[in-house]
Amino acid sequence: MKQENDLCDIGFIGLGVMGKNLVLNLADNGHNIAAFDLNNEKIDEVIAQDIEEQMSIDKNNCKKRVYGCSSYTQLLSQLKTPHLIVLSVPAGSPVDQVCENLIGAGIQPDDIVIDTGNSLWVDTVAREKKYKANFILFSSAVSGGEEGARFGPALMPSGSPYAWSRIKPIWESIAAKVDSTTGKPLERTKPGEIISEGEPCTAYIGPAGAGHYVKMVHNGIEYADMQIICEAYHVLRTGLSLSPDEIADIFEKWNLGPLDSYLMEISVDVLRHKISDGTPLVDVILDKAGQKGTGLWTAMSSLEVGCPAPTISQAVYARSISSFKELRLQASYQLAGPETQTFTEAEKQTFIEQLHDAIYCSKICAYAQGFQLMKLAGKEHGWTLDFSSIAKIWRAGCIIRAAFLQSISDAFERNEALENLMLDEFFSNQISERQLNWRKGVAQITLLGIPCGALSASLAYYDSMRCDVLPANLLQAQRDYFGAHTFERIDEAESKKYHVEWSTQEREMIAIKTVNKLT
Repeated sequence: MKQENDLCDIGFIGLGVMGKNLVLNLADNGHNIAAFDLNNEKIDEVIAQDIEEQMSIDKNNCKKRVYGCSSYTQLLSQLKTPHLIVLSVPAGSPVDQVCENLIGAGIQPDDIVIDTGNSLWVDTVAREKKYKANFILFSSAVSGGEEGARFGPALMPSGSPYAWSRIKPIWESIAAKVDSTTGKPLERTKPGEIISEGEPCTAYIGPAGAGHYVKMVHNGIEYADMQIICEAYHVLRTGLSLSPDEIADIFEKWNLGPLDSYLMEISVDVLRHKISDGTPLVDVILDKAGQKGTGLWTAMSSLEVGCPAPTISQAVYARSISSFKELRLQASYQLAGPETQTFTEAEKQTFIEQLHDAIYCSKICAYAQGFQLMKLAGKEHGWTLDFSSIAKIWRAGCIIRAAFLQSISDAFERNEALENLMLDEFFSNQISERQLNWRKGVAQITLLGIPCGALSASLAYYDSMRCDVLPANLLQAQRDYFGAHTFERIDEAESKKYHVEWSTQEREMIAIKTVNKLT
């Protein structure tokens, strides 16, 4: 049996793409890991890769940092106590199966199990209660994909404050870092690189479920951000007949300004990529989008909480409608659209400028929806969420990392009680300066017959939010007419409810009922 000094710091279960890279990240930052996976080949692969990467840096200073385990019992025996175990397994029943296996292997009540998968937040809350007598379940959502996991992800931890006190130094060591002065990412891109300075892109989010909820909303915003960029691509490709390389040039230029983001950056790379015969890869990719559910969960939560999130919802719908490829092909022959338009070079440049502003304003709306949703959900579930801190976490290491997240953080530092991001002076001015271009851009896209659900939904959201009187007064009257749902009046206290006998038939029915009662 190993002596205490020879035991590993961290147990790790699940060595898929994310798990493997998190293990290597942990090893780079000075932690020894006992690793387990149901597939023994994955264990061998991560050990071999760790040795290979160390050899490439310094052949004379190579040591074993990852130890393979063949069972849950062996995993626990290889760890210092109290045990700290990280899970990187698919959300849902696999998490519960691993938890049950750890209980069978002898896990103790003061041991900590960290779920890093994309679990639905309500499942995390239920699991913390279910397993509290067996071990401490902690959750920490991870964003940044394969590259983020390897070289520095954004981490959104939640659960027991005691558990966080043990996990915090480890999480801060492996998280992405940003320059504390400029807010720009401090990137490490190769094995062995360590960034000890800067602000780590992780912070305690709140009680059980809060971290996974914040990550869910992050993914909902990600859906919207991606769809907004894709709609711009569609307009430039179809409406202006630009090549992928020409669109990449435009996106590259946009990425130097307020649209600076990881998603814009990778879109440039995607559009420049060619297959062997020189054809742009994007032109041969089937236009049917996949989704793993977090965007849908965000849209559903917005409906449950009563928080409008139309840009996010439209992004989910766009993926759904893309899946009906054969139906769309049939409809393309039967359903009429507008005549093709041509543009002068000057008109093209004007349209491109309008499109830029439409993207930027829509992006602000998407983030405003996401942050308001988190705010309302926090109130409903008793979470005290620090929105300035959340925006800082997302500045590096995650998929939606973007330059203007620093401005979002600043907005919430100016006003912790900010109800909606668009009401911050900086963002309201940004939209005010660009809203005419936004409107002209969306109008032109509509005249071209090109779908722009996210861009147009964002504009409708903005106009609804700035409208002091909405037609819900007529809607309430309609509801009262057919269902006696009652309504409130602007000239009376809100607590008072009113109902009108709208139709002759209704009045006659009331009279008949009255007569029947009298007789």
